[in-house]
Amino acid sequence: MEHDCGFRKGNKWFRYRAAAIIVEDNCVLFAGNDVDDYYYSIGGGVHLGETSEEAVKREVFEETGVEYEVDRLAVIHENFFVGSSDLIGVDCHEIAFYYIMKPKGNKNLNSQSVTMGGIKENMYWIPIDELEKYNAYPTFMKEYLKSEHTGIKHIITDERD
Repeated sequence: MEHDCGFRKGNKWFRYRAAAIIVEDNCVLFAGNDVDDYYYSIGGGVHLGETSEEAVKREVFEETGVEYEVDRLAVIHENFFVGSSDLIGVDCHEIAFYYIMKPKGNKNLNSQSVTMGGIKENMYWIPIDELEKYNAYPTFMKEYLKSEHTGIKHIITDERD
């Protein structure tokens, strides 16, 4: 935690994050917890001295209990938002590298993870066709998963209104 590539200065917070896009059987994996009223991508802060690829594999294993391999880097996401939970009202700026992980061919997980604040995290397989019914972040995910995508896409999201 204390070795994450991120910092806070007053009311501003920055983090370098690695995240996973895991799709099995037309469902995409998201995380959620009992405190926040939304779902979020699997991933977390990159540690100092760690590559984003190492970070995403570590985070996926920590959150799902399953070792997924990286397929490819898919999205570079610049994300601006107002924080929640332990960052309520904080002006947040995040750079995230989203990796598509190689499918396993099953949805078996062994998750027992907790959030930074110690809250139990749950994993949810959300059908891609129903994603718009969920309050799920990043918001680009539903569009991205329904379109053809090759190469690396650069996406900027600003939710600070």
